[in-house]
Amino acid sequence: MQYKAGRKRVVIEGVTPEIDGGDFAIKRTVNETVIVEADVFTDGHDAVSAVLQYRKAGATTWDEVPMQPLGNDRWQGCFKVTEIGRYQYTLATWVDHFKSWRQALAKRTQLTDIVLQLQVGAQLIEAVAERADEEDAKRLREQAKILADKGDLHKRLTIALEDEIALLMDRYPDQQLVTRYDKNLSVIVERVRGRFSTWYEMFPRSCTLVSGQPGNFNTCEDRLPYIAAMGFDVLYLPPIHPIGHIHRKGKNNTLVAGAEDPGSPWAIGAEEGGHKKIHPQLGTFKDFQRFIAKAREYGIEVALDIAFQCAPDHPYVKAHPEWFRWRPDNTVQYAENPPKKYEDIYPFYFETDQWEPLWDELKSIFLFWIEQGIHIFRVDNPHTKPFPLWEWLIAEVKKVAPDTLFLAEAFTRPKVMHRLAKLGFSQSYNYFPWRNTKQELIAYFTELTQSESREYFRPNLWPNTPDILPEYLQFGGRPAFMIRLLLAATLGASYGIYGPAYELMENTPRDLGGEEYLDSEKYQLRHWNITRTDSLKDFIAQVNQIRKDNLALQSDWSLRFYPIDNDQMICYSKWTEDLSNIILVVINLDAHHTQSGWVELPLERLGLKENLPYQVHDLLSGTRYLWQGYRNYVELNPQIAPAYIFSVRRRVRTEHDFDYYL
Repeated sequence: MQYKAGRKRVVIEGVTPEIDGGDFAIKRTVNETVIVEADVFTDGHDAVSAVLQYRKAGATTWDEVPMQPLGNDRWQGCFKVTEIGRYQYTLATWVDHFKSWRQALAKRTQLTDIVLQLQVGAQLIEAVAERADEEDAKRLREQAKILADKGDLHKRLTIALEDEIALLMDRYPDQQLVTRYDKNLSVIVERVRGRFSTWYEMFPRSCTLVSGQPGNFNTCEDRLPYIAAMGFDVLYLPPIHPIGHIHRKGKNNTLVAGAEDPGSPWAIGAEEGGHKKIHPQLGTFKDFQRFIAKAREYGIEVALDIAFQCAPDHPYVKAHPEWFRWRPDNTVQYAENPPKKYEDIYPFYFETDQWEPLWDELKSIFLFWIEQGIHIFRVDNPHTKPFPLWEWLIAEVKKVAPDTLFLAEAFTRPKVMHRLAKLGFSQSYNYFPWRNTKQELIAYFTELTQSESREYFRPNLWPNTPDILPEYLQFGGRPAFMIRLLLAATLGASYGIYGPAYELMENTPRDLGGEEYLDSEKYQLRHWNITRTDSLKDFIAQVNQIRKDNLALQSDWSLRFYPIDNDQMICYSKWTEDLSNIILVVINLDAHHTQSGWVELPLERLGLKENLPYQVHDLLSGTRYLWQGYRNYVELNPQIAPAYIFSVRRRVRTEHDFDYYL
């Protein structure tokens, strides 16, 4: 019995990027590049050639780019993705007999060997001429004739080793015995906002200047100039649906609500309707669509929270009791995480026999809000729902609206968090709120930006949320809020804040040692005085403008940390591929004391010369410094300025002996 691949001699292995054996796609945004590497080798001393093949999903033919050897049988190729959607890529390789012949010819020294091998080369060229187009075939036959003739040996050798003939031969490779990689790998391509975005979370019902009076979409319109002035491009709203009355929570999460308590927006559903309705106090669908359009005029896209759970009086509970888990006492199992109880929320029972109608209904919720103009969704606690649901649902939604983005709110175990990203979530919450020390930050962000996970896991950094008031913010005062915002905005291409709590530096916990806000906006109306003179709004606007002005801060992969001889200070940089934009960040992590240290920079990596000074321009203060060499001194007083965001400018000397800085 013959082995089918008996004459296919090339091995392909160690392909990157390839997530879980090709089960999951990598992620890119429009006009980004996919760099593919693989180990490619054959037996003996023959040369091989390899191509990277790629196509938009659904296309019947492949585009090809040659792969280049990196050394030690490692090869690399790349292609650019130019449209939203799904792409595929794979590899093909073969023993390249002409390349093998040419390499061996260059090493031969005996005259008889050279003459014979020139004749062999002529035969190889003649064979390729048979499948070449007319003009190239003519040129190839001319070259073959010269090689086979008995004329000037030096001329024949020169022609054989010239690049012209090699380039012609490369156009028509002999791929009869090609080895193809046995997998078609995938790339999910999303719009640029999937990679670079600046989020602001706001409760519409608290969007009012009048204490005790609930806000609505009209008052939210009035707040748009304020949000736009701070430089945010995504405005995320918690659930805007009717809120249940049964077991409604009161102020500070008390079990009994007062008559005026509005309840938690995540307790979705009441007699007015459920996930496809708007809370009557917020306005009508017409009001909502006008608000979305107005936000768009300010360069802001509205994102909506989707929470797959129900209040006890949600219409689903009566219409579809089979979608919920019933206890022996004939009551529905409410949400709980012992000892915590959430009696105002019923989770769906995903092991129901009627799971398919349930899945279809949940998909229809996304499609309904897409019809209203929403194309970004923050998904509440996706880790408490089945993984197959998300893989199917996200793919289904993207068939209808390919530009839809999904943010996974999942502060959970690492493997669960990463699985959700693999299943299709565009961005992910992460452990940033609890990474405070220099060592923690370096270890975590090196993992996020330099390991395989960067191919599919896009972090969205939040220094606070309605659920999380970190201890660092509780005790660090104004400098702590500035420091954590600076870290989020420069370590991550995407970040967000829960406001106005953040810019107004809300820092009082409900319980000592806890992370819940006192008088949490989740359970009551809050009146925020956004005109306070101590607000951080101008500082936030400055940082966000720096992000918009500097391409280096709009992606994550170039992030590198540098030594600084003080554990209370951290230093890192980001840069564009051509080094036209280099951002160097130095932050004092101590919110209470002045800290100083010596920064050590890898000059060559940053395109700097040790013997020439270079300029570092602090984009926060406007101050410019001239540095020289790899080691320079920094000092930061957190009460004045806890950080530098330096734009690094290289010194260039012109032929007229005039210096300037790029």
